[in-house]
Amino acid sequence: MIKIVSRTHIQVLAVIGLLAVTAVWGSTFFLIKDLIHHISAISFLAIRFIVAALVICFFFGPRLVRASQRTWINGSILGSIYAAGQLFQTFGLHGTDAAVSGFITGMYVVLTPIFVWLLFRQKIGAITIAATIIATTGLMVLSLRGFALGLHECITFIGSVFYALHIVYLGRWSKHDNVCDLALIQIIAIAAICALISVPMGLDLPRTAGQWMSIFYMALIAGIGAMMMQTWAQKYLSASRAAIIMTMEPVFAALFAYCCGGETITARVLVGGSLVIVAMLMTELHSAYRLQKRIAHTSREQ
Repeated sequence: MIKIVSRTHIQVLAVIGLLAVTAVWGSTFFLIKDLIHHISAISFLAIRFIVAALVICFFFGPRLVRASQRTWINGSILGSIYAAGQLFQTFGLHGTDAAVSGFITGMYVVLTPIFVWLLFRQKIGAITIAATIIATTGLMVLSLRGFALGLHECITFIGSVFYALHIVYLGRWSKHDNVCDLALIQIIAIAAICALISVPMGLDLPRTAGQWMSIFYMALIAGIGAMMMQTWAQKYLSASRAAIIMTMEPVFAALFAYCCGGETITARVLVGGSLVIVAMLMTELHSAYRLQKRIAHTSREQ
């Protein structure tokens, strides 16, 4: 029973850590919105992850040289999947509204449990299905004011597929590989792919100290720090549960836009955000209920 309770405490910390990650990601929206007025979106991705990769090589190079071959392979695959998600989302943004892009990208919450079932034949529980539907509805209320399916929407959806695959495989491989090494190698792989895509197209550099500060924040805190925390958290959480928690990102984005970006909180934000929170609470309360049953069952056996 002590082991069950101890693991539950770790899962609580993992949930808090993943919420912190979504809060950090949410804080970057108004920064990115300002940056892409001055540099191209592809250049932004490349510079952000190249800066992160250089910091990693400087501080963690000797550690990564000693990392296992399996961790390097898994980290490179995960980084490639994540980079593909970022690039497809960015290319899709060129021809669709940001709000629509946010909704389509958030479809990873639906795709993740589907991939878990298709790839590993893991059963999808009724609570997970219900929470996924509620979270998707919340994203729709938050994001959509109209929707037309075209080429760029389809491109964005492909990005959502890659994000879902990243969540699924990260949850699986983080349970066996060194979490720190796995996270850092992913960043290096993302940087390499973004650089290969962006350099032939011409690399735009930030022009002001403020823009560089935004880049460093997104490279170090929203890049390295967030990836390490997500990788650690998914070691202890199921992929479907992690995906539902991560739908809090647009909720935090709206809060930061209100507090720091001067935007207003509308009824749509309140309703949509509330639905996302309800979906997250459903999964967490269900997990707590299952824990109580396991503790009670263990106590009876003793």
